[in-house]
Amino acid sequence: MKKVLRTAFVAAVVSTALVCVSCGNSYNAIKRMQKMEEGVSSPTTKEELKEAIEKYDRRAIDLATTQAQEGVWYKILGTRYLDEQLYGKAYEAFQKALEFYPNNANLYYYLAVCAGYVSNSQIDWNIHNDGSVGEIKMQYLRVSEESFLRALAIDPKYYRAMYGIGVLYVFDMNEPEKAIPYLETFLETQVRDTDGRFVLARAYYENLEFDKAIALYDEIIKLNPNAEKVKQAEANRTTVEAMKYRTEANN
Repeated sequence: MKKVLRTAFVAAVVSTALVCVSCGNSYNAIKRMQKMEEGVSSPTTKEELKEAIEKYDRRAIDLATTQAQEGVWYKILGTRYLDEQLYGKAYEAFQKALEFYPNNANLYYYLAVCAGYVSNSQIDWNIHNDGSVGEIKMQYLRVSEESFLRALAIDPKYYRAMYGIGVLYVFDMNEPEKAIPYLETFLETQVRDTDGRFVLARAYYENLEFDKAIALYDEIIKLNPNAEKVKQAEANRTTVEAMKYRTEANN
């Protein structure tokens, strides 16, 4: 209940801030305010022009500071919504935050995560009668893909985005071959990560690279993260070996 109240409070603060900013955000409104408060209506001499520039600069700094704070509020709001698993609301908040911070890799990562969740939030847009993926679902999946790619363009070593786009390609977009290079790079630094190994092994399996998938399951078993994961790796290994045998027999 306290988290809900905090979220509502933050939302109220942001809404109030947006109203205040929008009231003074137009060029004409700023000019009128400056004319009244600073007396720089029609400077003509060099001295008057210099004075006017200095006064306008101060106003510009005030406005920029206010807008920067607005961007921070949207980031906080998006994070709170994400904590509450309100992915649609979080998606909208992170979109707004990116208007203020377009080069922030973390914001693109969170937008990608939210878009992935939103893509699966409505049954009626997920599947057509013929079993194909619905248009709206695919739009959100493409947003997720593009957002992960933007995050990696800004920070090529952003390992969480590597893992995220790997999961997206393997389990949501059915393009496992695209996931492989990202997940391989991910495991170069996250050397003991077993979740990444599971996803990459699935990508190898879907791409008919059975030996590589088996090797990864062997690594998971050796790392021994917990009994459940070891059991799952052993079962998956058996499945891959059986598929490898059938594929080789048919060839």
